[in-house]
Amino acid sequence: MDNRTELYTWLDEYSSSHQNPTNILIHKICVPTIAFTVLGFLWSIPVPKFLRQSLGNLFSHIIPMLVLGPVFAFYFRLSTKMAVAMLVIILFAVALLTTMEQRQIRIFRLSLVIFILAWIGQFIGHDIEGKKPSFFQDLQFLAVGPLWTLASAFRALNIEY
Repeated sequence: MDNRTELYTWLDEYSSSHQNPTNILIHKICVPTIAFTVLGFLWSIPVPKFLRQSLGNLFSHIIPMLVLGPVFAFYFRLSTKMAVAMLVIILFAVALLTTMEQRQIRIFRLSLVIFILAWIGQFIGHDIEGKKPSFFQDLQFLAVGPLWTLASAFRALNIEY
């Protein structure tokens, strides 16, 4: 299977449990929100001082980079355009987290509250849909959800992915 076919297969499979307009709307709000909060959780993991001193400030938040590496490898394998768009989105999210950190906002606590609320929204959406979340059958759908949301934006902007 070529990469384009694999991307469409993932997106079609994800879409099969996201047909109800209310569930789709909920997911278009909650999926990016959850992705941001997960990044917030990873951002909040402290890096030992000796590593920060050895690696410098650039790597003071190395944990998100390590976790996102395989996710971006998956995205680039499926679609370079979508992976680059996701990278730009992640860079904006990192800029926001950096600003929040500078303003001494408790990123972990805020992420936790928003994460819980967004997942409640997701499960309400799936209750409305009458189908269980895709990740119950394959955890990779946790990475596909953001692509599915981005694919919707690409279609709205008439960008081929």
